[in-house]
Amino acid sequence: MSLLPPDPPHGHPLGRIALVGAGPGAADLLTTRALNRLREADVVFHDRLVSPEVLALTPARKVDVGKAVGANLWPQPRINSVVIAAALAGLRVVRLKSGDPSVFGRACEEIEAARLAGVPVEIVPGITAASAAAAALTRPLTERGQTERLVLATATCRPGETADLAGSFRPGTTLALYMAMHRLPAVEAELLATGAPETCTVEIVQQAGTAAERILTTALRGMAAAAADMTNPAILLIRWPVPQARTGTRPTGCHVAAASPLPLL
Repeated sequence: MSLLPPDPPHGHPLGRIALVGAGPGAADLLTTRALNRLREADVVFHDRLVSPEVLALTPARKVDVGKAVGANLWPQPRINSVVIAAALAGLRVVRLKSGDPSVFGRACEEIEAARLAGVPVEIVPGITAASAAAAALTRPLTERGQTERLVLATATCRPGETADLAGSFRPGTTLALYMAMHRLPAVEAELLATGAPETCTVEIVQQAGTAAERILTTALRGMAAAAADMTNPAILLIRWPVPQARTGTRPTGCHVAAASPLPLL
């Protein structure tokens, strides 16, 4: 059965594509622009992890093109094909991705396909998992004098490739690690091999920003065992603060100064 209506609506000879970030799941974390694109859309091709709460905001036809490990009915070329076909039929298309389309969202392939087809395309950013996890923890991703370098990385690469995490992790770094839950033992061993302290704080946030949110705080040594019952979607925030001798302050945690009382008016 065709995914598209027989005739282009609205009289547009050519549609357009918006790659929209759905954020971590809560509808009230969408940007105004994302909400507008959803309300204007004729068809929404969405990822598996986009929440029903967000999908309920659009009157458009919805097509689930989500990928699942071991059961991928929607390889990237097929997604590209149906999205482009919809736009060429004159539809206003939203390609709705969890988190932010620009952060490990396979946006490059879809942008390139649109440009080759001559279809207008835009990115509407969303809240990425690292930011959602920081909000869940009420702890910034960077801390002055402790972790002033933020690295977004993935532990999942193309078949036959291995992520070079060692080159990303050094003192003063918060490593936000996506798609790592199936490789926790290897990630733990690789990061320890960089010389990172065994006591580096690891915060794992599962389903950040949703009602099913779960948080685990542990140390780098033993994190794989501690998180054995946690599954995707989840993100790791691994902090390697600068040595205490360089800062003269404690190497972990936020530092909040006591406020002076406000004068009575």
